[in-house]
Amino acid sequence: MSKRFIRTDSNRYLKLGKKRKKGRVWRRAKGIHSKIRRRKAGYPARPTIGYRTAGAIFGTVQGKKPVLVHNLHEMHGLPKDSIIILARVGAKKKLELIKKAEEMKIPIANLGGRK
Repeated sequence: MSKRFIRTDSNRYLKLGKKRKKGRVWRRAKGIHSKIRRRKAGYPARPTIGYRTAGAIFGTVQGKKPVLVHNLHEMHGLPKDSIIILARVGAKKKLELIKKAEEMKIPIANLGGRK
Protein backbone atom coordinates (compact mmCIF):
# COMPACT_ATOMS: atom_id res chain seq x y z
CA MET A 1 0.00 0.00 0.00
CA SER A 2 1.44 3.31 -1.02
CA LYS A 3 1.31 6.43 1.10
CA ARG A 4 -1.40 8.93 0.22
CA PHE A 5 0.00 12.40 -0.41
CA ILE A 6 -2.59 15.16 -0.21
CA ARG A 7 -2.52 18.63 -1.68
CA THR A 8 -1.91 21.76 0.38
CA ASP A 9 -5.22 23.19 1.73
CA SER A 10 -7.21 20.30 0.24
CA ASN A 11 -9.20 20.20 3.49
CA ARG A 12 -10.02 23.91 3.20
CA TYR A 13 -11.42 24.49 -0.30
CA LEU A 14 -14.04 22.56 -2.28
CA LYS A 15 -12.18 22.93 -5.58
CA LEU A 16 -9.08 21.34 -4.03
CA GLY A 17 -10.98 18.31 -2.79
CA LYS A 18 -12.61 19.16 0.52
CA LYS A 19 -15.62 16.93 -0.13
CA ARG A 20 -14.34 14.98 -3.14
CA LYS A 21 -11.27 12.79 -3.09
CA LYS A 22 -10.65 13.28 -6.83
CA GLY A 23 -9.46 16.84 -6.29
CA ARG A 24 -6.84 15.86 -3.71
CA VAL A 25 -4.17 14.98 -6.28
CA TRP A 26 -0.65 16.01 -5.28
CA ARG A 27 0.59 19.41 -6.37
CA ARG A 28 3.90 20.74 -5.12
CA ALA A 29 3.72 23.28 -2.27
CA LYS A 30 5.26 26.51 -3.57
CA GLY A 31 4.32 29.16 -1.01
CA ILE A 32 7.09 31.12 0.70
CA HIS A 33 5.66 30.39 4.18
CA SER A 34 4.30 26.93 3.38
CA LYS A 35 4.72 24.49 6.28
CA ILE A 36 4.40 21.50 3.95
CA ARG A 37 7.19 22.81 1.71
CA ARG A 38 9.37 23.33 4.79
CA ARG A 39 8.55 19.78 5.99
CA LYS A 40 7.33 20.88 9.43
CA ALA A 41 6.23 18.21 11.91
CA GLY A 42 2.50 17.61 12.09
CA TYR A 43 1.88 18.55 8.44
CA PRO A 44 1.21 16.17 5.52
CA ALA A 45 4.24 14.43 4.01
CA ARG A 46 5.73 15.33 0.64
CA PRO A 47 6.60 12.67 -1.91
CA THR A 48 10.35 12.02 -1.88
CA ILE A 49 12.66 9.39 -3.33
CA GLY A 50 12.44 7.40 -0.09
CA TYR A 51 8.84 6.42 -0.84
CA ARG A 52 9.82 4.79 -4.14
CA THR A 53 8.77 1.18 -4.79
CA ALA A 54 11.53 -1.39 -4.43
CA GLY A 55 13.12 -2.39 -7.74
CA ALA A 56 12.45 -6.09 -7.16
CA ILE A 57 8.67 -5.63 -7.06
CA PHE A 58 8.30 -2.60 -9.36
CA GLY A 59 6.08 -3.39 -12.36
CA THR A 60 4.76 -6.65 -10.94
CA VAL A 61 1.12 -7.60 -10.53
CA GLN A 62 0.51 -10.15 -7.77
CA GLY A 63 4.19 -11.11 -7.84
CA LYS A 64 4.32 -11.76 -11.59
CA LYS A 65 5.85 -9.61 -14.33
CA PRO A 66 3.10 -9.18 -16.96
CA VAL A 67 3.73 -8.96 -20.71
CA LEU A 68 1.86 -6.41 -22.87
CA VAL A 69 -0.08 -8.14 -25.67
CA HIS A 70 -1.53 -6.39 -28.74
CA ASN A 71 -2.65 -9.35 -30.87
CA LEU A 72 -2.76 -13.17 -31.13
CA HIS A 73 0.62 -13.34 -32.87
CA GLU A 74 2.35 -11.93 -29.79
CA MET A 75 0.97 -14.69 -27.54
CA HIS A 76 3.15 -17.39 -29.12
CA GLY A 77 6.20 -18.32 -27.07
CA LEU A 78 5.25 -16.27 -24.02
CA PRO A 79 6.29 -17.22 -20.50
CA LYS A 80 3.28 -18.41 -18.53
CA ASP A 81 3.46 -15.61 -15.97
CA SER A 82 0.64 -13.26 -16.94
CA ILE A 83 -0.38 -10.90 -19.72
CA ILE A 84 -1.92 -7.44 -20.01
CA ILE A 85 -4.19 -6.80 -22.98
CA LEU A 86 -3.64 -3.36 -24.49
CA ALA A 87 -6.50 -0.92 -23.77
CA ARG A 88 -6.89 0.09 -27.44
CA VAL A 89 -7.70 -3.48 -28.52
CA GLY A 90 -11.32 -3.79 -29.66
CA ALA A 91 -13.93 -6.10 -28.18
CA LYS A 92 -13.76 -8.74 -30.94
CA LYS A 93 -10.00 -9.15 -30.77
CA LYS A 94 -10.07 -8.97 -26.96
CA LEU A 95 -12.46 -11.96 -26.83
CA GLU A 96 -10.10 -13.93 -29.08
CA LEU A 97 -7.15 -13.08 -26.81
CA ILE A 98 -9.10 -14.13 -23.70
CA LYS A 99 -10.06 -17.49 -25.26
CA LYS A 100 -6.45 -18.12 -26.34
CA ALA A 101 -5.16 -17.21 -22.86
CA GLU A 102 -7.61 -19.66 -21.26
CA GLU A 103 -6.42 -22.41 -23.62
CA MET A 104 -2.78 -21.68 -22.75
CA LYS A 105 -3.68 -21.26 -19.03
CA ILE A 106 -2.13 -17.80 -18.82
CA PRO A 107 -3.74 -15.37 -16.34
CA ILE A 108 -4.77 -11.91 -17.58
CA ALA A 109 -3.83 -9.12 -15.18
CA ASN A 110 -6.27 -6.46 -16.41
CA LEU A 111 -9.38 -8.54 -16.99
CA GLY A 112 -11.23 -6.84 -14.14
CA GLY A 113 -13.41 -9.75 -13.10
CA ARG A 114 -15.53 -9.64 -16.27
CA LYS A 115 -15.51 -12.36 -18.92
